[in-house]
Amino acid sequence: MRRGSTSASGQRSAVSPRSPQSGASRIPLPPCAPAPLRPCASAPPPPCAPAPLLARVSAPLLSPRGTRLRVPGPKGGRRGFTLIEILIVVSIIGILITLAQPSFHRAVTAAREATLKENLFVFRDVIDQFYADNGKYPAALADLVEKGYIRRMPKDPVTGSAETWVLVQATDEQGQQAGVYDVKSGSEATAYDGTKYSDW
Repeated sequence: MRRGSTSASGQRSAVSPRSPQSGASRIPLPPCAPAPLRPCASAPPPPCAPAPLLARVSAPLLSPRGTRLRVPGPKGGRRGFTLIEILIVVSIIGILITLAQPSFHRAVTAAREATLKENLFVFRDVIDQFYADNGKYPAALADLVEKGYIRRMPKDPVTGSAETWVLVQATDEQGQQAGVYDVKSGSEATAYDGTKYSDW
């Protein structure tokens, strides 16, 4: 029994690890060195193709605070005008035109009156010069152009024609016509000061 136990214990001792009290020293293992990295021999990846414009525009964007940003769509994302807004704008434009129309008409009429006064002054001045040079009045306004007193026949700014001038004939002692003495406008309209253009 003792031998069998001894043998069994001997086997048990042979199989069991050595205790620290046995006096056997452990041999330290050297640290494992990492294997050197080898560069991959694979081909470089192809360049990335740009994403479509629609995909980039429609992709959601986030602000630094985390809120979603509004990105305009293909048409710009702008809201059109409503019918009420268009009617309001048209009404305002109509009111402005109504207010500005009398002032515009008055300015145009004032410019025409100033031109008529200047043309009458030029006519009367060159007629006096013609009489001083020739000792008689011109038989017609065309004589003033032929003799070089004026370059061309001016138009009546009120009627818009050069054929509507009213010629005032001079008379001699015998009552005969002695030429054009004065020129007046052929318009029967009334000026802003209440006088007629034909009386200027």
